[in-house]
Amino acid sequence: MKIAVLGATGQTGQYLVNQALQQGHTVTAIVRNPGKLGVHHDNLKVVEADIFSADSLKAHFRGQDVILSCLGFQTSFFSAVTGYSLSMRSVIGAMREARVNRIITMTSWYTEPASGVQSPYLIRFLLLPMIRRVLTNMHEMEQFLHKTEDITWTVVRPPGLKNLSASAQEILTHEGYFVPDSRGYPAGSAVGRGDVARFMLSLLNSNAWVKKGVAIATK
Repeated sequence: MKIAVLGATGQTGQYLVNQALQQGHTVTAIVRNPGKLGVHHDNLKVVEADIFSADSLKAHFRGQDVILSCLGFQTSFFSAVTGYSLSMRSVIGAMREARVNRIITMTSWYTEPASGVQSPYLIRFLLLPMIRRVLTNMHEMEQFLHKTEDITWTVVRPPGLKNLSASAQEILTHEGYFVPDSRGYPAGSAVGRGDVARFMLSLLNSNAWVKKGVAIATK
């Protein structure tokens, strides 16, 4: 397939680019700073674009089969985080102009404000308040996609991320904001970035999670 990757210089994005190339896909990495992506391959093209501008993106989207996004934005204690929702509006606008219909994007567990009430104590009372501005904007982006009827989207929600390569572990899935165990409590707390990339790429040939958000974990 022909794949455009957003956030390709990020930690998860680099796993995604490398695995896509290993699987034989043709990859266009759309980045802010091309020099930060230390990957060279005959099937890889690295281009510079503004993710907040549909006009900047649309030329690079033309001819692509799917857009995969691992974009990430840092939290702020002083102002709202807006990067997820604003960039997605530009991405969807560019997809429409370029006539690309499929996007797979990554957010996180617990984006919905009430979804963390059964999480472990330290996550519920320490981590989630620290990253709530990020989670809130991720949720706003998800809600925007839910209202986007003409685009085939999937939101992949991993828990905490570890900088590990893809494993052979089974990936657990759940349509919701976390993966529950047999008692309904969150099952697991972190997953390797390589496994997130592995799951996102597995969706290229699957309609299982079209227009849905899917929480993932490893068994």
